[in-house]
Amino acid sequence: MIARLSSLVVLVSLMALPAAAKDKKKVSLPEYVLRASTVLVVVSPGAGEPIDQPMANSTARENVEKALSEWGRFRVVLDGQESDLVIAVRTGSGKMMRPTIKGGPIDQHGGVGQGTDSTIRIGAQQGHPPANDPGADPQGGPRMSNEVGPTEDMFEVYRGGVSEPMNSSAVWRYVAKDCLRAPNVSAVEEFRKAIAEAEKPQVPKQP
Repeated sequence: MIARLSSLVVLVSLMALPAAAKDKKKVSLPEYVLRASTVLVVVSPGAGEPIDQPMANSTARENVEKALSEWGRFRVVLDGQESDLVIAVRTGSGKMMRPTIKGGPIDQHGGVGQGTDSTIRIGAQQGHPPANDPGADPQGGPRMSNEVGPTEDMFEVYRGGVSEPMNSSAVWRYVAKDCLRAPNVSAVEEFRKAIAEAEKPQVPKQP
C-alpha cells in the first residue's frame, strides 16, 4: 500500500509539471539546448511494454526519431554514442495503471550508455535490463507488472554529454494525448516551437 501511494505521488507530480512546457511564453530554454546539434532518443527508464500494445514505446521512439530527422535541426545518433541532448519518450494508455511486460527482449531498449545490437535497435545487452531501471528483473527474465505512470504520452528533454542524464530534471517536457503518434508527432512540433520562441530577439523594455 505504501509503495502504491508513493507511485501515485510521483504520478501527480509528473502530471503537474507539463503545464509549464505547454506555456511557450514562460519557457526559457538554456543555451546548451539552442546550441545542440545531436540528440539520442530513448524509451524512458522503467517504462515497460504494454501487454495489449507490446511495441508501443518502440514505435513512439521511431516516430520521434523520424520527426527529428525530418526537422533537420538535430542529427539523431544511435545508442552508445554521445549526444548533446537526450530525449526520453513514454506512451500513455489513458489509465493511471496498466499491465506491462518488463525485462523481456522488447523492453530492453533505450538505456542510455548501454550496448547496441547491430541488427535490432536494443539499448541494453540481451538478458540485461537497463542499469537505471529499478523495476527490472536482475535475472533478465520477462515479468508482468502493473505499471503506474502518465495517462498520456510523454516527451522529455535532458542534457546530454553527462553521466546518467536522466538522474537530473528534464529541461523541457511535453505531455499530451497521442503526442508521440505519427504522422504528426506533435511533441516534436511543440519542441520546435519552444526553440523558435527562445531564439526570438529580445525586445528591450520601455523605460
